[in-house]
Amino acid sequence: MKLGRTKGWLLFALCVILAPIVFRNNSYLLIVLILCGINVIMTSSLRAMATVGQMCMGSMAFSGIGAYTSALLTLKAGFPFWAAFPLAGLVAMAVAAIIAFPFVRVTGVYFAMLTLFLGEVVRLIIVEWNSLTGGVTGLTGIPPMGAISLLGVHVDFTSLLPYCYFVFFVMMVTLIVLYRIDRSFLGTTLAAIEKDEDVSASVGINVIKYKALLFCIGCFFFGLAGSLLAHYMRILNADSFSLFGSIYILIYMVAGGRKKFSGPIVGAVVLTLIPEMFRVMKQYQPLVFVAVLFFVLYFLRAGLADLPDKIRHLIKKTHPGKAANA
Repeated sequence: MKLGRTKGWLLFALCVILAPIVFRNNSYLLIVLILCGINVIMTSSLRAMATVGQMCMGSMAFSGIGAYTSALLTLKAGFPFWAAFPLAGLVAMAVAAIIAFPFVRVTGVYFAMLTLFLGEVVRLIIVEWNSLTGGVTGLTGIPPMGAISLLGVHVDFTSLLPYCYFVFFVMMVTLIVLYRIDRSFLGTTLAAIEKDEDVSASVGINVIKYKALLFCIGCFFFGLAGSLLAHYMRILNADSFSLFGSIYILIYMVAGGRKKFSGPIVGAVVLTLIPEMFRVMKQYQPLVFVAVLFFVLYFLRAGLADLPDKIRHLIKKTHPGKAANA
């Protein structure tokens, strides 16, 4: 099983390296890859929050905070992207830290409702603070990433191929950090909290502190994803970070499978690609998502990431000899 998991991660890394090169002459497919990378960052961050039962329904609010922070710093304060980008994550994390302790004291549907209301509050602030955010019109003319010299090599990130690789680099760093948390002592502690908060607290685990910590870490990466989105789109408005955006990220996670680390990656990639593959039916995107969810709920309770295991189990059941040789 461990060998199979290693092969899966190696294949994923190979795809990350080769896909932009293969599609370097197709601008549309590079844009799709960029969206896949940003969605993987957000979905994996949401899964990190959900590991302790925190089902955040206003996750796109923190992407919005990161996006507007980065956009305003570069557009109005003259910051370079390379300074604004980490600050976008830190500001989103700071906002999360302010609200974390009162928010994480509630669980289940109550936490979901609080974060849903927070998302709406952030959206209304963006709409009403006309002098800063541009209100309903939003911000336009957001500066691109620009160029940078790396080891004597001049790289222009205003073109799609280098930008795609930068998004993938941030995605891989995010996944490595979250994976290390998942497989560390902290991850074991978080798993215990998810299983039973009362028992965890009775043995001396500070449940509120750990839940707040994970909430802040997830929001940090949401802020980075928002910055990437802002400098890719170069235009922002409140609709980019609505409740529907948060619901889509939640669907990616559920469809992919929350129990496996690879679940959000699979869910985000598959459900980003499907609407693009059937772009002529873009208006039916919600129906496509519902169909995928029904398929997952009825046939893949553990999510799309469990599909290879299901196939192996089916082969083993129908052809025991072939499964043994495999």
